[in-house]
Amino acid sequence: MRTQPKYVFSWVLHLCAICVWFFPASAIELDLQDPKNIKNVAGVVAKNMVSVYTGNNPGDVPGNLPDPYYWWEAGAFFGTLINYWYYTGDTTYNNITTQAILHQASPSADFMPPNQTRTEGNDDQAFWAFTAMRAAELGFANPPDDQPSWVALVQAVFNEQTGRWNTDKCGGGLKWQLTPLNNGYTYRNAISTGCLFNMAARLARYTGNDTYAEWAHKAWDWVTDIGLVSDKYAVYDGTSDTNNCSDVNHREWSYNNGVFLHGAAHMWNHTKDDVWKTRIDGLLDAQTRFLSQNESSKNVFYEYPCEHTYMGNTCNTDQKSFKAYLARWMADSVKLAPWTRQTILSRLTPSAKAAAAQCVGGKTGTFCGMEWTTGKYDGRTGVGEQMSALEVIQAHLLDEVDGPMSTVTGGTSKGDGAAGTGPERGDDPAATKPITTGDRVGAAILTVVVAVVVIGWTTLMMT
Repeated sequence: MRTQPKYVFSWVLHLCAICVWFFPASAIELDLQDPKNIKNVAGVVAKNMVSVYTGNNPGDVPGNLPDPYYWWEAGAFFGTLINYWYYTGDTTYNNITTQAILHQASPSADFMPPNQTRTEGNDDQAFWAFTAMRAAELGFANPPDDQPSWVALVQAVFNEQTGRWNTDKCGGGLKWQLTPLNNGYTYRNAISTGCLFNMAARLARYTGNDTYAEWAHKAWDWVTDIGLVSDKYAVYDGTSDTNNCSDVNHREWSYNNGVFLHGAAHMWNHTKDDVWKTRIDGLLDAQTRFLSQNESSKNVFYEYPCEHTYMGNTCNTDQKSFKAYLARWMADSVKLAPWTRQTILSRLTPSAKAAAAQCVGGKTGTFCGMEWTTGKYDGRTGVGEQMSALEVIQAHLLDEVDGPMSTVTGGTSKGDGAAGTGPERGDDPAATKPITTGDRVGAAILTVVVAVVVIGWTTLMMT
């Protein structure tokens, strides 16, 4: 039977869609010697990233990303948008960013919104605080007078988290989760204490108050004493207080390295103490774990524990975003600790070129994938992939901007040292509700699984 014209037309459309998938458009043309080009490329990547956001739609919640993205990554998302404004001067997303941060700051002004506290972890809360700190350090427009300041929000989180410093076992450190009803409560991971260290270091530099510096020293000493940061500056995932933190999970993630590098850079800039220079250099040396050694992708970053192309990429939604924070914090470190410039750019530059070469997918033909080392598009799209590509690309505008500010060098956000010292709804187990699948955060995994991973990974690393 003769095919009708309308069916022929439909068939052609489907064929065209298949062609776009298998034969994508050329990669974004990135010229790292041309600031205007970098800004244009960053604009494309940012637009694709923001297209995923629904929190500014009628009936949605400002600051929330849709499934499968957890609340903490939404906080990181807006940190990337502040960074985008800082590097490019583009104010397109500033209004939704301010709206999101202030909404998620919650009535208690401490990033403990009622719909998150029952599943919130210390690291989740800290990533929103990082975004507020970013706003203060980069001179992002201050909130209205009837709203808490950017620095006060960070101080609230800092005060609450130092109040959770737990010496019942392990001699200190932060638990992963906030309440015993949350899975993972017995796990003490590097990122939670690393976030506290990072906040303390940045508050010390921003405010000049050495109480924060004392806490930065305390957090650093604990992670090194317990073995989460090795004598070779490898940063390991965590340990369990069920055995008094005697076994360490030796898995390494790029953002764990980055959160300590960034904090150490702030501490060196604040103190000029050579001990911090030694630690910065050690952390940079330890990054080789995450650098490709293949000749075709030399010094390109990849997420070592899960981004093994020969095994199949097993990175989950959270892990796909880790390189974003590493790139962001490394670029800051160039400004804060200038001797790191050559080493850091020798890694960010090939990574940026490789990331841009991945930006050929999705509905626009310019969405970015994750596997920068392969030289071809991996077929993945998502917030983590976009954030990572955007941060590593826009980092190459660092010579166009000043470094993070302090109150001495132009910072205008006014602090409140007593913020967060009132009663904490989130630390009251009675305030929690039954946890549903939709409520789970990226940090929520079964405690028994954590214990098995700690023991299994430690055994593997020792064989």
